[in-house]
Amino acid sequence: MYAVIEDSGSQIKVSQGDVLKVALRDLPEETATLTFDRVLLVGDPASADSMRLGQPYLEGAKVTADILSQEKTPRISVIKFKRRKRELKKKGHRQDYLKVKITGIEV
Repeated sequence: MYAVIEDSGSQIKVSQGDVLKVALRDLPEETATLTFDRVLLVGDPASADSMRLGQPYLEGAKVTADILSQEKTPRISVIKFKRRKRELKKKGHRQDYLKVKITGIEV
């Protein structure tokens, strides 16, 4: 069984056991699970008739995930350079994210 969820403005296709990166959010420190309630589609690859599509979301459907860790992406360098002006600005950026493992899909 698979599902398409919406998280932070992006749509992600997930199935049970997948490990993925989602945007960091403010959660209490003792939180171990995360629930995605914005489910757009639920289907089963074995049968094409079992696919359910929401308008825009499925009522009562949810995807649960265990939080594995909070990590950062590799550093990227942002350079602004203006030639003949002796102007050079260099910045670095690392995005925070949560690493989660999908544990269940409920319809």
